[in-house]
Amino acid sequence: MNYRYSRAYLGPIQAVIFDWAGTVLDFGSFAPTQVLIEAFAAFGVEVSLAEARVPMGRAKWDHIKVLGQQAEVAARWQAKFGGAMTDADVDALYATFMPLQIAKVGDYSLPISGAIELVAQLRSKGIKIGSCTGYPRQVMNALLPIARERGYAPDCTVAADDLKAGARPGPWMALQNVLELAVSDVAACVKVDDTAVGITEGLNAGMWTVGLSVSGNEVGLTAAEWSDLSAAEQAAKRSIAVEKLAQAGAHYVIDSIADLLPVLVDIEARLAKAERP
Repeated sequence: MNYRYSRAYLGPIQAVIFDWAGTVLDFGSFAPTQVLIEAFAAFGVEVSLAEARVPMGRAKWDHIKVLGQQAEVAARWQAKFGGAMTDADVDALYATFMPLQIAKVGDYSLPISGAIELVAQLRSKGIKIGSCTGYPRQVMNALLPIARERGYAPDCTVAADDLKAGARPGPWMALQNVLELAVSDVAACVKVDDTAVGITEGLNAGMWTVGLSVSGNEVGLTAAEWSDLSAAEQAAKRSIAVEKLAQAGAHYVIDSIADLLPVLVDIEARLAKAERP
């Protein structure tokens, strides 16, 4: 045959699937990083904030393991314990991390400016609100009621340990949102995340992806610290974050969730022209 016919979704966005820390709540993504530093400190091993941020977005057991494999962290662990970190050591660190994270996750999880308003706008357009996270279910059980009191209650939340298949960078948590939200086509979904591994998750699920450069892990500052920077300093830090998220394959990179609506308008225009993620 001389022709090949293809099928394309031409409809509107049906769901936006948000990450949690650094995306909707917790400007700078401090809750997971600070607690990881405390967990390692309990074992007498120093970890810097920058080191703790490198594996951000992964399920927390995996995050601890990858963090412990970083060359300088591994050297400190070797010096302290006389051997490389084992999976049993990761289990012990995770057991220390979990109660700390459950106790402290709410301390950092204030809504990012514009987030609650943006979610309300999406709902007014009939768009469903999904979410997935590197946090395990026990942490989410603590965080969900806190977030609800602060105005954020997504229609679906999938935690990092909910699914047998695993978590990021695989597509499974994002696809579980598709199932629970009854979305008819993955091309009708937008995954919004502040980490490279979260962008990979969305791409693996066949979704549009939007990276958040300023509000999340890649810049890694509080809102006040960001505001205190000069325009030149902000531009330099933004540029590094944008490059990392773009290299991960993000279709769009914006400063924060507050800037999302124009991106969604553009995505819907592209869908109407038979473009796919």
